[in-house]
Amino acid sequence: MRIGAVEAGGTKFVCGIGDENGAVEDRISFPTEQPEKTLQQVIDYFQGKQVEAIGVGTFGPINIDPSSPEYGFVTTTPKPGWSGYDFLGTLKKAFQVPFGWDTDVNAAAFGEATWGAAKGLDSCVYYTIGTGVGMGVYSEGKLVHGLIHPEGGHVPVRRHPEDTYEGFCPYHGDCLEGVAAGPALEKRWNVKGSELAADHPAWPMEAFYIGQAVTSAILMLSPKKVILGGGVMHQLQLFPMIREEVRRNLNGYVSHPAVQDEIDSYIVPPGLGDNAGLCGSLALGLAAYRKEHA
Repeated sequence: MRIGAVEAGGTKFVCGIGDENGAVEDRISFPTEQPEKTLQQVIDYFQGKQVEAIGVGTFGPINIDPSSPEYGFVTTTPKPGWSGYDFLGTLKKAFQVPFGWDTDVNAAAFGEATWGAAKGLDSCVYYTIGTGVGMGVYSEGKLVHGLIHPEGGHVPVRRHPEDTYEGFCPYHGDCLEGVAAGPALEKRWNVKGSELAADHPAWPMEAFYIGQAVTSAILMLSPKKVILGGGVMHQLQLFPMIREEVRRNLNGYVSHPAVQDEIDSYIVPPGLGDNAGLCGSLALGLAAYRKEHA
């Protein structure tokens, strides 16, 4: 079986071909530019590839209500040119195959539940901390939607007492994304996060913010696994700091071995590594194919 996958990020698009076991056999990436140019590159890539379905995991916010006339549209994104764009409809005109459609972080959560760190579990949350901050939620064996979809990157957070940076989010200023995404690190410290030493004071501050988000997710959603991905989380020294922040915040309230005794295997990096998003989109495409051929 050949399934197409599109991981549509705010900075770059990744397209690939894979099979029903999550194995990716081919991939390509290119910068995210204006929608017409970018989607034409997607179409060109899949032409002649004979895919049986395509899964799309994209930056948001997006319309994921199949009953809406704007299903498949990008909605209120600050990315120039993309707000109000019929993303899915453009691809459907080019390919008459089943399509899976969701946010990039929901796709990553689905991929991790299908083949990665949460395989065999019926719930997990996935945070990506990179150019932005996103949250995907898989609960009771399905992805969580609702009015739109989870937007956990924009939750308010308590300010670190030593943080004077105002935050960069154009909607909320100092929400989680505004103070913890990669651009916040760069603007606060005047250097890219990847160039900061492992013992730099940036990292305890970063863990302070991410730890709040994870604590809230545990209290509200009670996931069986918390997965932290994205470019910022390549700084592996963050994981023990975040786990400690979560323990401190919970203060013994959640009485479960996963938090109290096994937190190192509860709050973890993606099992699929940097392929979490692409494999998640592959899983969306596979699910769409199986639904249509059930």
